[in-house]
Amino acid sequence: MSAADIAQVMEELGRAAVAAAAVLAHAPTAQKNAALTTAAAAVRARRADILDANERDVSAARAHHLSGARLERLRLDGKRIEAIAASIEAVAALPDPIGRTSAEWERPNGLRIQRVSVPLGVIGIVYESRPNVTTDAAALCLKSGNAAILRGGSECRHSNAALYECVAQGLATAQLPPGCIQLVPSDDRAAVGYMLAGMSEYLDVLVPRGGRSLVERVQQEARVPVIGHLEGNCHVYVDRDADIRMARTIAVNAKMRRTGICGAAETLLVDSACVATHLAPIVRDLLDAGCEVRGDQLVQQADPRVRAASEDDWYTEYLDAIIAARVVDGVDGAIAHIARYGSAHTESIVTENAATAERFLERVDSAIVLHNASTQFADGGEFGMGAEIGISTDRFHARGPVGVEQLTSYKYVVRGAGQVRP
Repeated sequence: MSAADIAQVMEELGRAAVAAAAVLAHAPTAQKNAALTTAAAAVRARRADILDANERDVSAARAHHLSGARLERLRLDGKRIEAIAASIEAVAALPDPIGRTSAEWERPNGLRIQRVSVPLGVIGIVYESRPNVTTDAAALCLKSGNAAILRGGSECRHSNAALYECVAQGLATAQLPPGCIQLVPSDDRAAVGYMLAGMSEYLDVLVPRGGRSLVERVQQEARVPVIGHLEGNCHVYVDRDADIRMARTIAVNAKMRRTGICGAAETLLVDSACVATHLAPIVRDLLDAGCEVRGDQLVQQADPRVRAASEDDWYTEYLDAIIAARVVDGVDGAIAHIARYGSAHTESIVTENAATAERFLERVDSAIVLHNASTQFADGGEFGMGAEIGISTDRFHARGPVGVEQLTSYKYVVRGAGQVRP
């Protein structure tokens, strides 16, 4: 497409989204839920077509030597397709976040004031290597009354299109405007540029889902607010009072369950007071599970297979079967390390000492902090949100998993009886 053609397409998408958002903002809960349940049923009914489309994407990605982490995120199977359908249904089952009164009071002059939730408006989502974002974003935006413009990566174009057809079927069945959820039809990178810099008239917020380069581009070029995170440099800290069996299980799960997700642990911190009992077994478990361990001198002494860590390793989000490991001086040492090197995403402490756990949970300034649980729970679905549109490490509006409630704003409704201000 030429630049003029891309501009025309994107402008049409923007106008349609704004018009649809005005309708969707006031759509009854039953109508939104009907669209979602129909979309979920369509995902199951079209399972074979979705798998065929995904196989085309995976084959092309292999030919273009896409990284292992991105291939893992791209690939769909029967289990993942069922999870996609179930996630849509879970969002449908959530309470409607729109029109809720979160606070109300009356002033001495008789004015009655309410704070009422409203949609954000039109949300642009730019993502790569994650076909499930197509349906997750669509479901969350529909439920929260927001129109959405989706622009997936070229590496998952066929998968995205197949899943989007299920969403479109849901909209049609529920008699909602097709502009409620739209998929950008062009793979041209210029379409992303136009979304970021040329659609402030239409978009109210942008959400990037992808690697560092994509997120950096969105944050730098966007002309509207951005919800998201740059990196997920997540930590597991094993305290001196940690149960060794629990620590071993959590460490391996946090790193190896799915290495390519933003909640995967990238750094293991071990209390110097339990090096003799805890360090070697945990490091050995990780190595035996196929994880490369890069450690400081004490970690290297725990197992000859450990490679030396560099300063850069403490900052790195590997999204692969690699973990950095370091011995720290107690919980305060762990807190200090996370403050210096972390990305404010997700951190976990393993300990049986309640006071130590509370110190960690209170002092670590990350979007998600856990006690005796894997960092892989950093997920909207696991939080009971049905799905997530992303994880936010911002300190305003939304932080942590972004679900339907986080995709709302509010307005103040004031009712009077003729009052005027003196």
